[in-house]
Amino acid sequence: MYRETTDGIEIIVEPQYLDDQSDPEAHRFLWAYTVVIANGSDHTVQLETRYWRVTNGLGQVEEVEGPGVVGEQPILAPGDSYQYTSGCPLNTPSGTMVGHYVMRREDGSRFRVRIPAFSLDRPDTQRTLN
Repeated sequence: MYRETTDGIEIIVEPQYLDDQSDPEAHRFLWAYTVVIANGSDHTVQLETRYWRVTNGLGQVEEVEGPGVVGEQPILAPGDSYQYTSGCPLNTPSGTMVGHYVMRREDGSRFRVRIPAFSLDRPDTQRTLN
């Protein structure tokens, strides 16, 4: 698992290689990643947008951004948490993801919450990140 806390918002990410949905001969490798967002701050916050920087094993970068996560913009009161699972395809057997969420407090102020960098590695390949 990978963890990072920004302004009391903890992000925990656990990636998992999906062997049964991958096709190495066709250069298609698929991962699921589960994210837990835990609000340890004193403020109610809403996740407004996401930004991901996905780098494959050849160093090619794809940037993904948009509203919410998995079609939702969850509101988290102090002590609340939210969990979702999404996926990432790559054309190499390893890569990395890193990013941030933009959150909004009840007073309208916005801030970025860092998503820790994490590895996407086939179980039979060397890890990209520790």
